[in-house]
Formats: sequence, C-alpha cells, structure tokens
Amino acid sequence: MARRLRRAGARLGALVGSDAATLRQGLGALSISSIGDLLAGLTLGSITHTLDQLPGLLVLVPAAIGMRGNIFGALGSRLGTAIHAGTFTVSRRRDTVVGQNLLASVALTLSVSLALAFLAKAVAVAFGVPATISVVDFMLISMVGGALSSVIVLLITLGVAARSVSKGWDMDNVAAPLVTAAGDVVTLPSLFLATYLVGLGWFSPLLALAAAALSIAALVAALRAGLPVLRGIIRESLPVLLLAGAVDVLAGVTIEKRLESFLVFPGLLVLVPPFLEDTGALGGILSSRLSSKLHLGVIEPRNVPQRAARADFLLTFLYAVPVFVLLAVSADIAATVANLETPGVLRMVAVSLLGGFLATIFAVGIAYYGAIVSFRLGLDPDNHGIPLITSSMDLIGAFALILAIVVVGVG
Repeated sequence: MARRLRRAGARLGALVGSDAATLRQGLGALSISSIGDLLAGLTLGSITHTLDQLPGLLVLVPAAIGMRGNIFGALGSRLGTAIHAGTFTVSRRRDTVVGQNLLASVALTLSVSLALAFLAKAVAVAFGVPATISVVDFMLISMVGGALSSVIVLLITLGVAARSVSKGWDMDNVAAPLVTAAGDVVTLPSLFLATYLVGLGWFSPLLALAAAALSIAALVAALRAGLPVLRGIIRESLPVLLLAGAVDVLAGVTIEKRLESFLVFPGLLVLVPPFLEDTGALGGILSSRLSSKLHLGVIEPRNVPQRAARADFLLTFLYAVPVFVLLAVSADIAATVANLETPGVLRMVAVSLLGGFLATIFAVGIAYYGAIVSFRLGLDPDNHGIPLITSSMDLIGAFALILAIVVVGVG
C-alpha cells in the first residue's frame, strides 16, 4: 500500500512538474470563471420577484445559460484545434475557417433559442409547474435574451482566441471556463431585460413571431450557403444542441422542484450558477484537450484510456479541489455581503467539495467516452464534446449539489 502511494505521488509530481504551465493556465481560467459566476449567482438571487411573477421562467434559465456555453464553448474548442493545426486566421471573409465558424454560431444561437422556448414550456407543463407563462412569453425571453448575450459572448470568444495566439496560451485550457463563465454572467441579465418585453399588448406576440421567422430564415440560409464547414457544423451541432437543451431544461425543473431546499439558506442559491458552470468547465477543458489529441493522433479512440488520456483525467481532479474550495468560500463571502443567510463557510465548503467530487467523476467519464464515440463515428469531437459535457453536467451537477446539501444536512 505504501509503495502504491509513493508511486502515485511520484506520478503526480511528474505530471505537475512537466505540465506546470498547463496547470497554471487552467487554474487561472477556472478561478476567473468561478469568481465571475458569482455575479450570475447574485443576479439569480436578486430576481426572485421576477421568477415569482413569471412562473416557469426558472425552467428556462439553466438551458439558456447552458446554451451560450454549449455553442460558444464548442466554437472555442474548434478554434483551439484550428490554432493547433495552424489554420487559424482572423479575417472578415465568410469563406474562411473562422468566418464559417462565426456564421454557424449565429445561426445556431437563433434557431436553438427558438427551440428552447418550446421545450421549456412543454417540460414545465409536463412536470406540473403551475400557471406557467405562455409559449409567446418563453419565445420572447429566450430569443431576445439569447441574442443579446450571444453578441457579447461571441466577441469574448474571438478575443480569447486572438489573445491565445499572441500570448502562446493553449486555447484548450482557457476557452471552456472563460467562455462558459462569460455566458453565465451575461445571460441572466439579458434574460431579465427581455422580460420587460412580456405583456405589451399586440407588440409582444408580433415581436415573438418576427424573431421566430428570423431564426428559421438564418438556419435555412446557413444550410444553403454552399460553405462546407458552415454546413457541416450546423448539421453536426444542431441535433446534439437540441438534446443538450432538453437535458438543461430537465436540470431547470430539478432546481425548480427543490427550490425550498435552497431557500432555507438563500446563500446556497448563490452557489448554483458557478457550481454548475465549474463542473461543466472542468469537463470542457478535458473534452477540448482530448479532442485535440485525437485530431493530432496523440491518443487513439480506445475503450481503455491510454496513459496520455489518464494524465488529463488526473489534471482534471487537480483542478477540481482548489476550484470548489474557492467557489464555496467566495459564495459565502458574496452572500454575506448581500445579506443572504448561509449555513457557514465550513458547511458551504463541505457541500461544494462533496458535490463537486461526485460531479467530476461523471465529467471525466462523459468527456472521454463522448470524445472517442464521436471520433469513431467520423464526427468532430469539437462539435459534440462541449455541448454533451456541459448539458450533462448541468443535470448531474444539479443532482450532485442537491445530494450534497442533503448529506451535509443544510437543506
């Protein structure tokens, strides 16, 4: 036993020593992500009156937040692969690799936001959420809020890619946490602003119909543009994004149904967005690294992970421990400043670490097998890895966090 522990310690030391720059980049990005997502948590806590006035809106929130991370996290992953392959160039031409990726992201944002509105309404009714808002209201909030937030997240993603090239960063290490955090931070305020368009007589349904027509037109135009990369991204991404949206909506129902557990200590609600984001970001980093290694031939799509893949697994758990501790401490401080009652910093840390450890175990398995299955099917793991892992971790993370709250005894 002692010999095994020494060997494990030696391997851990070798990994940290050989990949110190990677560790610093990932931890830095995750730390910024965690702190930034506290703003999303505080925003969620501050719009409880709006959530009361618009029943069912909370069902849409995780899906809307997750979709920004899914679409633009996948964009960041593809740009990371393009940087590694030497095909990344910033250009205004739409037929370039970057140009086609941008057009695909816009078309996917509009079309998936429309689909999320119908999914949220259907799931809210199916699971018995009382007096839910109309499908027109869901469309307005989802599409207008999605469009507003996507403009900002798109610019941030391009900025991170350009900065990675100029500074020599590994895009795979920084894109997933920074882009998904940006999506979390800007999506909630954007959805809140979009709620002001609800209930404006004839104007609200007319605007909803116009937005729906625009989204369908953008999708059709993208598929008929004659640009192979654009068309390929749309065809591969749309099914998995719709599936991811359905999973995210279920995560929203899970939180909606157990909202009382969080209201016992409102400070726990501050923990929800950054916790879900960080579990997804950890899996996103792993997914991006595995995708690049598959494309470059560093690892093969085997059922049993090779040593290079196992090293990435270990790196993910190395990220997880300080990230979830920092998250809990920061959430406790932020909630206290905002006059929201918490169960205390020690129990916040216990909830965050226990839930985070459980979620990270699932994240590693989903990221690895999602990447190799996509690769074996001749699909691009960059298109499927991020949406698969982030949506899965929204649902699994919600269950893991609720389980940790029950086990620790604070809800």
